[in-house]
Amino acid sequence: MTTQDELRPTLTTESGAPVADNQNTETAGPGGPALIQDQLLFEKLAHFNRERIPERVVHARGAGAYGTFTVTADVTPWTRAAFLSEVGKQTETFLRFSTVAGNLGAADAVRDPRGFALKFYTEQGNYDLVGNNTPVFFIKDAIKFPDFIHTQKRDPYSGSQEADNVWDFWGLSPESTHQVTWLFGDRGIPASYRHLDGFGSHTYQWQNEAGEHFWVKYHFKTDQGIKNLTQAEANKLAGEDPDSHQRDLREAIERGEFPTWTVSVQIMPAADAATYRFNPFDLTKVWPHADYPLVEFGTLELNRNPDNVFAEVEQSVFSPAHFVPGIGPSPDKMLQGRLFAYADAHRYRVGINADHLPVNRPHATEARTNGRDGHLYDGRHGRQKNYEPNSFGGPVQTGRPLWSAVPVTGTTGNHEAPSHAEDDDFVQAGNLYRLMDDGAKQRLIENLSGSIAKVSADRDDIVERAIENFRKADADYGRRLEDAVRELRKQK
Repeated sequence: MTTQDELRPTLTTESGAPVADNQNTETAGPGGPALIQDQLLFEKLAHFNRERIPERVVHARGAGAYGTFTVTADVTPWTRAAFLSEVGKQTETFLRFSTVAGNLGAADAVRDPRGFALKFYTEQGNYDLVGNNTPVFFIKDAIKFPDFIHTQKRDPYSGSQEADNVWDFWGLSPESTHQVTWLFGDRGIPASYRHLDGFGSHTYQWQNEAGEHFWVKYHFKTDQGIKNLTQAEANKLAGEDPDSHQRDLREAIERGEFPTWTVSVQIMPAADAATYRFNPFDLTKVWPHADYPLVEFGTLELNRNPDNVFAEVEQSVFSPAHFVPGIGPSPDKMLQGRLFAYADAHRYRVGINADHLPVNRPHATEARTNGRDGHLYDGRHGRQKNYEPNSFGGPVQTGRPLWSAVPVTGTTGNHEAPSHAEDDDFVQAGNLYRLMDDGAKQRLIENLSGSIAKVSADRDDIVERAIENFRKADADYGRRLEDAVRELRKQK
């Protein structure tokens, strides 16, 4: 008997080879880091990075400001990063806020996650922390990122964002339920960049002087307080003032009202990771604070506007691969893909020497590499040799890794992430729903139903599949959403 899938064409690589697994990145064992031999992953990410020019494919619409990070508590038991080495130490920073799906000319006041990309100009080189205003994300494996963003962007036929595409993908990707609940809840449309929290979102590694390592998650809590817009308020503001968030940030700094964030970290001993109830490297999950409380360790203040938006905001580049000694990556599959994809996107979009630009180059030290020539090269190396080793006094390696090695086991392959005791695509989304008061639940249902109801009238299967994910998160959640969508679709 022939199944419907057997009648469908085979997905292939750009060279025409059949794709065996388009859901899971190839890793070193079930819990290990991504392998460079997974050329489907790199082909998809590299192709995706080159789909638009010259603006960013994602996070095109943004605003930025310089600032100062100040250490307020001792974290040397957990990390040897020099910029975190003593209480009171200050480091210059540059923070770029952004929306995700909109293009360069889009409005600020829209329902969309906000990028929170922070560059620390440390004495050991620049450290980039690339996050969002939500602690989780829609997917857990970078191999799905191009597919996900394609559903949020303009349809190749209609030229518009299509509800069919959005909800078809989310309905077929149950791990998105948690983030979608965040996005369509009260925090889905921040009132300004000053009134939102930031999160590193991914799990990172800290290593101390003794060589011990820990898994960490970053939190930036706004000291201005959380403020959000309703859908009706956002619709009005987006039409009247598309630049509302950018203007608010710039004018606040001009007035001397410097926005600040209290910076904390959750710290997990490395040995806990294997038996923790959730996969600690799954970007669709949070670590409950009852398990790993916030450890406050710093303050971030934004206090200087860029002089030229193009030169300093549009040409700014951030890469989670920009680490400093004492900080490193984790086996988080989304992070592993971004280690390649972010830097590759900027090499294409801005140029191979984007790191030479004033906003991107180190401010507290000097970059010493053997890279030469190419677009934007400024000739800074003069007559210096461009190879290593050499006997002409050129720079040499330290021999000390920036972070701790992580043991891996198992065979190579397209592994699903290891399953932990309470791993589930719905439990944390349900917990988030049940934390809301009745008013917040009603607004969430209104926001979600208004979006789902836009799905084409002949595609009830997309609607039913999407609602079923929320029903699995919480029975009341699904029932109320089903009723609301049904009523709206009757009116179409």
